[in-house]
Amino acid sequence: MPEASALSPTTPMPTSTATGPAPADGEDARTGGAPGPDAVALASSPTRFFNRELSWLAFNERVLAEASNANYPLLERLRFLSISGSNLDEFLMVRVAGFAGQVRRKIEEASIDGLTPSQALAATHEKVLELETIQQDSWSVLKTELAEAGIRVVGDETLDPVREQWLRDYFATDIMPVITPQAIDPAHPFPFVANQGIGVLFSLSRIADNAPVMEMVLIPAPLPRFVRIPGEEAAWISIEDIICRNAATLFPGFRVGGHGVFRILRDSDIEIEEDAEDLVRYFRSAIQRRRRGLVIVLQLQGKFDPAAEDMLRGQLGLDQALIMKTEGLIGFSGVSVICEEDRPELKFEPYSPRYPERVLEHDGDIFAAIREKDIVVHHPYESFEVVIDFLKQAARDPDVIAIKQTLYRAGKQSAIISALIQAAEAGKSVTAVVEIKARFDEEQNLLWAGQLERAGVQVIYGFIDWKTHAKTSIVVRRESDLANGAGYRTYCHFGTGNYHPVTARIYTDLSYFTCDPAAGRDAGKLFNFVTGYVEPEAMELLAISPMTLRARLYELIDAETANARAGKPAAIWAKMNSLTDPDLIDRLYQAGQAGVDITLVVRGICCLRPGIEGFSETISVKSVIGRFLEHSRIWAFANGAPLPSRQAEVMITSADGMSRNLDRRVEIMIPMRNKTVHDQVLDQVLLANLIDTEQSWLLHPDGTSQRVGDSEEPFNLHRYFMTNPSLSGRGASLASGRKVPKLSLRRGNI
Repeated sequence: MPEASALSPTTPMPTSTATGPAPADGEDARTGGAPGPDAVALASSPTRFFNRELSWLAFNERVLAEASNANYPLLERLRFLSISGSNLDEFLMVRVAGFAGQVRRKIEEASIDGLTPSQALAATHEKVLELETIQQDSWSVLKTELAEAGIRVVGDETLDPVREQWLRDYFATDIMPVITPQAIDPAHPFPFVANQGIGVLFSLSRIADNAPVMEMVLIPAPLPRFVRIPGEEAAWISIEDIICRNAATLFPGFRVGGHGVFRILRDSDIEIEEDAEDLVRYFRSAIQRRRRGLVIVLQLQGKFDPAAEDMLRGQLGLDQALIMKTEGLIGFSGVSVICEEDRPELKFEPYSPRYPERVLEHDGDIFAAIREKDIVVHHPYESFEVVIDFLKQAARDPDVIAIKQTLYRAGKQSAIISALIQAAEAGKSVTAVVEIKARFDEEQNLLWAGQLERAGVQVIYGFIDWKTHAKTSIVVRRESDLANGAGYRTYCHFGTGNYHPVTARIYTDLSYFTCDPAAGRDAGKLFNFVTGYVEPEAMELLAISPMTLRARLYELIDAETANARAGKPAAIWAKMNSLTDPDLIDRLYQAGQAGVDITLVVRGICCLRPGIEGFSETISVKSVIGRFLEHSRIWAFANGAPLPSRQAEVMITSADGMSRNLDRRVEIMIPMRNKTVHDQVLDQVLLANLIDTEQSWLLHPDGTSQRVGDSEEPFNLHRYFMTNPSLSGRGASLASGRKVPKLSLRRGNI
């Protein structure tokens, strides 16, 4: 396992000499003395924050470490290597590209940790190169172990005659008609290289007159990154290696002196212009511009001819770009196809999600199940089909008169879209808020928007400068069993994840179903805000950013701070993907200094420095990396009783602890008031994350992360949820007395 990198600030971390947390009203809350001078200095110093980009790279290093996890099957380890490569590509195309742009524009405004863009860019480049070295080392080990398991990844080595002939035939029939070799000389302009495009440069000499020629072959995106060679033993080869092996066929009449493979990444972020008159037309144009963004990374494989490298550098315009050279593989995201090899013994045991028993007890009538009691569905352990069925049933039900739905990422094959179209075609009033600013899903969302509009759905694109990131759906149904006779009941779905059937199989998220009238009224106001700019007032349950969510979080944090100062039990548990907002972090620091016990599960970026004596010693941070991607966002506040308890305030939200979520996105947060769903979210989901020992990393004050390691009573939260049913969807089986295994905070076992 590679070492986790230190996230050191540019200046040394002050060493705290305080004997307790920071004081209330000038006195230490525990000792009655004044705070230590270093703690006071740290409270206003940039060194109280980790650098956001370096924290993200540390997260991706934790992902990459799973490629070396001996507890995982071999092909799953390869999948983690692929994920780390895909993650790194996106990070470079967006975050690092942003820094490079700031440096080009000579912007020197420091980030919250004190680094200027040029300093951050240099530090990030250095760490990316370190991470790339670890990726290459992991690939080398995995290739060897794959070969031992009967899955070879070949390069230029000689194969048996049958496979050599197959490769020649495959090149002639499937590759050669598609590729276009191009001479690089004054008569041939340098070709455009697409984002994430791979090319091969050949150094040739004409046999007739020994004249040197340089040729470029760009690999078209539709060609597969790796090809499986038929045969009893599995063998895979990269598309660039097939081309290089057949260079003599591709260039008859030339001698091949050498070749080099390269890959580029371009700036792929889209900046929103506030005066865009037509948001859809603007984004269609912006997507085209993104494909031609500035080159931000040039990756070189093999022993590149110096003249060829100089030519690439000059033609690609590499201002502030990162040059990465390697003898190994480039583009690790591409190895994901090898993970599909039909070797079940080298993969995780297949898992089939459960369908909520309470819905089945109502013969599949989801509305009847919700009317009985609120339900929380825990994906991927419980099927996302229940969310799809919620909308499908609404589309078929003659008593349903209206459906309103937010769509951030819906995927390429979306049953959600089909259900909305079916409902509109059935004559129901259907409104879809389609967020076309969802990064890298812009084109797909524009496609869905067009299909929805053609079916008669009222499509809204939301705000120009805010993304609508809330995960909300409402169904309005005509019913006759209401207290005042016939009328309308609103059924709501609130989620922590996207309406995406594919990612719902691997992302852990929560779906909350309720027909609480207060939730329905609030959800209606949320949609009116997005569709008509009608700012919601007198909200009963929901907190909405960018208006009230931050204030509500502060109110809950401050209540814990007050309880701690009053000598009452005070604690905060929270789970999120990222924590970067400086004001929220400072609020947590202040609560911790007042004596609030704070435990955070932050999967990815965390700019908060935990465990600093006299400053943040009551705050601990862990990250969970495992078979499933932890994605749900949850907050729990002790509310005057030790956690976990029925007295706790428990919230689920679509928002992470980032400034963009709190200030520049439309997000929701809703309390869990029903006893069963409250217990499920707090005593099962959140507690299991806290006590996990097998997939957890602890964050230290210096920024390094360390696996929790061996435990006398090991606990794997993913395994627990795969083998134990949830609380709120169990129906009669729960009432009959069959107990759900209870988790213990102290013992860390069941």
